[in-house]
Amino acid sequence: MKTLMIIINWINAAVLAGTPLLLATNGEILTEKSGNLNLGVEGQMYMGAVTGLAAAWLTERWFGVGGIIPLIAAVVFAFLMGCISGLIYSVLTVTLRANQNVTGLTLAIFGTGFGQFFGEVLSNEAGGYVTVGAETKHVFGNINFGSLTEIPVIGTLFFRYNWLVYFAIIVAVILGWFLNKTRKGLSLRAVGESPATADSAGINVTRYKYIATTIGGGLCGLAGMYMSMVNQKGIWVTNCVSGYGWLAIALVIFSTWSPLRAIYSSIIFGGLSVMYMRVPIPGMPMAIYMMFPYIATILVLILTSIRQIKEHAQPASTGLNYYREER
Repeated sequence: MKTLMIIINWINAAVLAGTPLLLATNGEILTEKSGNLNLGVEGQMYMGAVTGLAAAWLTERWFGVGGIIPLIAAVVFAFLMGCISGLIYSVLTVTLRANQNVTGLTLAIFGTGFGQFFGEVLSNEAGGYVTVGAETKHVFGNINFGSLTEIPVIGTLFFRYNWLVYFAIIVAVILGWFLNKTRKGLSLRAVGESPATADSAGINVTRYKYIATTIGGGLCGLAGMYMSMVNQKGIWVTNCVSGYGWLAIALVIFSTWSPLRAIYSSIIFGGLSVMYMRVPIPGMPMAIYMMFPYIATILVLILTSIRQIKEHAQPASTGLNYYREER
């Protein structure tokens, strides 16, 4: 019974730890489906993390309220900041035709510095460290499902999470439906596979790339907000994102560019990231234990490169700028 509870609690922690990965992975999947390879997810998450926390804290400070209103402010501004970062990337790569790899890496570095700089500014403004009030922390906590949480096993596995967990799953389901079952989703996939062919068919390639990359950036911003508002309990921590953006990029490959497969992929990686706290292995050095997610990332990249399946492959034009004149 004790072993069962350890496993159940581990799965519960894996879902919580995997939620920001799921949001960021779906954001990057949407971006890559348009043919844009954005390696700046880490930076986008930092930007969303600091903006979401700042919005909630400043709302409390200026209006003297906690709870739902700071929550809405955090979500809206984190999403908008992520969208702005995606828009910047789009302008540079789609309109100005800058190298996508270089632009993405630059965005990662810029976003990380942006988050850390303004995090320190907020901390100094708050008198040492910045934190939201108890009421706002509560609305980012687990939802109260009443007696459902007391159901053995099922209650812990399904009804002891915050609202962002369910939101991330809903986003994944909707995105999967959009890409596979709607006309616009299929058009987006066509842009990612062959922009010249899509352009010849009358599809506005530039518009699809801009919209997909911008919204994808917004989802990465929400993933960063999760890190600061849920994982860190509304307290700014300098390294709060801690490499999750790079894991999300690897998860895109692991989930084979499928939003639905990203759900269980994120739970697996979330479980690996918290395994050292939930399933101790006697004699295992902590540093090695904490490397498990990154070791898994390396293995995923190796196995994926060896076993290429066309229907699960990266969109053909990903990482390549489209020149209409060469169509």
